[in-house]
Amino acid sequence: IASLIHLYSIGYMHGDSRFPRFFTYLNLFVFSMLILVLGDNLVLTFLGWEGVGACSYFLIAFWFEKDENASAGKKAFITNRVGDWGFMVAIFMTFFAFGTVTYTEFLPLSPGLAETTATFIALMLFIGAIGKSAQIPLFIWLPDAMAGPTPVSALIHAATMVTSGIFLIARTNVLFTLSPTTMAVITGVGITTALVAGTIGLVQRDIKKILAYSTVSQLGFMFTALGVGAFTAAVFHVMTHAFFKALL
Repeated sequence: IASLIHLYSIGYMHGDSRFPRFFTYLNLFVFSMLILVLGDNLVLTFLGWEGVGACSYFLIAFWFEKDENASAGKKAFITNRVGDWGFMVAIFMTFFAFGTVTYTEFLPLSPGLAETTATFIALMLFIGAIGKSAQIPLFIWLPDAMAGPTPVSALIHAATMVTSGIFLIARTNVLFTLSPTTMAVITGVGITTALVAGTIGLVQRDIKKILAYSTVSQLGFMFTALGVGAFTAAVFHVMTHAFFKALL
């Protein structure tokens, strides 16, 4: 999908005075996303996570001469920092609990963890996920993110940034299954987001805003699937949504 968006961007951004800068940010975005997905520990994942957040700010506010674009970039940056705080706390707690943050080392040890500790770590990871994946109450940045160039909207909304929260929960699903409380919270937030965002999308007049709220609503369904333990279904939905939303 990123390759197709790169091809589309060549024609879309042709003639823009900051053409090289745009592709620098775009490639850095994809590079950060690959680090996020391929990292074998929480610290590497967090580095990719932060890289994606920084690049999204640069890309959304690419045409910063317009106040609307500049403010949309700032809103995305600040909102994501709220979620990043939760992720950072979860990394520290995981290290204190297991002495390691490598997935293959701490996940097999998770069943021996006290439920209270597992709940706290899972909730912190979930806070990180809702910031990146635009769930209530941190979904306000995503509709405004449409202010950036169209290829950026496709890249952020379809396959990459907004689905990183789903990936994080699916990757650490063992921790979440130990905490029924967190799973219930995820289900509640997912259902609420799906309904609220879908309803808001019905009354929008701007086609880009409609697509944005559609994305938030679909992410709500994915979180609902995660909350009921259907991790495979959630990841499958991520893949199908990536293709049809990028095409839209």
